[in-house]
Amino acid sequence: MRLRHPRWPSLLPARFVTACATLGPIGRKLPAPGTWGSLAGVACFAVFLPRASPGLILAATALVGYLAVGICGEAERILGRSDPGEVVLDEFVVMPLCLLGWSALAGSPPFWVAAVAAFALFRLFDILKPLGISRLQELPGGWGVVADDLAAALAACATLHLGAWIWSVV
Repeated sequence: MRLRHPRWPSLLPARFVTACATLGPIGRKLPAPGTWGSLAGVACFAVFLPRASPGLILAATALVGYLAVGICGEAERILGRSDPGEVVLDEFVVMPLCLLGWSALAGSPPFWVAAVAAFALFRLFDILKPLGISRLQELPGGWGVVADDLAAALAACATLHLGAWIWSVV
């Protein structure tokens, strides 16, 4: 089975697609747009999902992630570049995964501590793309745009939990 880019985004106005993909001015006007898109994702999580169950976070991320695949892939086509830096919807939608289960961490740190650690770890994994994360960018269209960030978010989450576990046993 071969992954194909969803066709529905081509029905949307180009201006709408690029505005969604760049989160408006965040991706177009600010320096280091991926960092700002990630911060927007943490802020959104803090407002809407801080006490959500892991199941709800996974379901919401899967749904919004699929929408991001379509929109980011269409934005690539419109902008004529592969994974353009100003497209930050991918960073935004995966940030809740970085904080998956944070309240179950040893000693349940305050949200802001978990959020700062998750953000820093995500940016590290997103920028360096270790552990084969960079290969995910080779997937077609929006799948490649979103998949590498998804993997970076899961790696950040696992590292956050591992660090908390090590901290609790030391």
